[in-house]
Amino acid sequence: MAILPEHDCTILAEVCRQARLSRDARFDGQFYTGVFSTGIYCRSICPASPPHEKNVRYFDSPIKAANHGLRPCLRCRPDSAPYSYAWIGTQTTLQRAIKLIDNGAMAGESALSVEQLSDKLGISSRYLVKLFTQFLGTSPKKYALYQQVMFAKTLLHQTALPITDVALASGFNSIRSFNDTFKQALQLTPTSLRKSLSKASIDKSDKTVQTVSTDMQSNHQNTYQRDVINTRASITLKLSYRPPLNWQAMHDFYHLRQVANMEWLADEIYGRSFNLNGVKGILQLKHIETKSLFELAVSFVEPTDSRYLAAVVNAVRKMLDLDADMLTIEGQLKSIKAIDISAVALKPGLRIPATFSVFEAACRAVLGQQVSVVQASKLLNTLVEHYGESITLGQQMFRLFPTPEAIGSASLDELKMPGARKLALNGLGNFVHNSPQSSPLDWLDVKGIGPWTVAYAQMRGESQSNVFLSGDLVIKNRLKALCDKSATSIETAKQYQQLADQVAEQAAPWGSYLTFQLWSAE
Repeated sequence: MAILPEHDCTILAEVCRQARLSRDARFDGQFYTGVFSTGIYCRSICPASPPHEKNVRYFDSPIKAANHGLRPCLRCRPDSAPYSYAWIGTQTTLQRAIKLIDNGAMAGESALSVEQLSDKLGISSRYLVKLFTQFLGTSPKKYALYQQVMFAKTLLHQTALPITDVALASGFNSIRSFNDTFKQALQLTPTSLRKSLSKASIDKSDKTVQTVSTDMQSNHQNTYQRDVINTRASITLKLSYRPPLNWQAMHDFYHLRQVANMEWLADEIYGRSFNLNGVKGILQLKHIETKSLFELAVSFVEPTDSRYLAAVVNAVRKMLDLDADMLTIEGQLKSIKAIDISAVALKPGLRIPATFSVFEAACRAVLGQQVSVVQASKLLNTLVEHYGESITLGQQMFRLFPTPEAIGSASLDELKMPGARKLALNGLGNFVHNSPQSSPLDWLDVKGIGPWTVAYAQMRGESQSNVFLSGDLVIKNRLKALCDKSATSIETAKQYQQLADQVAEQAAPWGSYLTFQLWSAE
């Protein structure tokens, strides 16, 4: 018998063993089981009969398992597991690199080279290669190609897209390179994989998505029945997550802030239009709690834009915070000592309900200054109605969120709010239009855009995990109420800031989750 490699996972081997034997979905994507007797690697939830412990080793990333010659299991499909970057530790540069690669920076016609990616990160290509070799045991280019292959495998499993379309959607520029890379990584060709799948395993609903009737909110808070997605051009995929996920809280958050003709909700449904760097369409998500996943249906205005499907999927995962490790996050929040956190009934699975773009989050923040959520929602509906582009899919009209260019040149006369805030919106739109690669921190140069707006955009637009909005009025009141319960007096602004700084330090790096917990506290 061949000698098996050493344990290569940040999670203890005994914990991994118990998780795989119990098929614990809370560990899905956090480790992968390499089965050397069969030459495959699996997720913790694999439905196959568990192999003997003597034949397995555990890895904290699929690329590490692949480096040992293992191929992904065809039953549990590791390509469908939630992402997990816990094994990266504090390597923020590596996190940024992986995020860029996962978003397609090294794929497609405009793919960056290793040198170009390094320049974008502000480091040398030699150091970037060293980071990947140290933590993943592979190069940036090989990692990027493997991610493309795994996404292609997902499309082959879950859709009936032609193999040529699968190749393009996965970031390959030619069928030949796609076939060669796929075979080298998975030891079989795309065609043979597609043929090996039973007809039942291919989701035929990517051709026709059932119509859903739901309520949509008008500008005057009236509702009416409307068919949502009813087009033959939709592609459907399944997006897994690690439980718990508090869908009701996320649903209620989106519902209170929804925009007519741009968003729609039903009991287990959330849908919206999107504009991703000029790629326009609509998406709809259906929550299936029993399987810890969402069914995603995507329709593009231009069918050829399906080659950008991976970017849309990544944006959706970020929007719903599907890759959060809630057990780790909630464990950290429960350990906060600066306040009596036990007095807060922490809601399990409460995640960051993000916007589709960071610019949208910033506009929502500006419109929400010094007004209630309901009033801010009315302003937002008016903004989208008058300045959002309309698109038509399946004989239905939808509104897109206004572009920075449209906001920059808008009169905004329809909005009943102070002129200073209108000028702030104009200034923000012009700044982002002229500097599309700018970050929220850069927007502080715009008159009327302050730290709170920037922090809100970072939290809901960029899905940053460590944004504790201590300057928010609701957060202030909640922290002071907790102090009152523990007989601690907070009488001055300096005392409050000292407390807030302690709370933020102890909640790090999960300050955003504490913000939402306090917002939702009774």
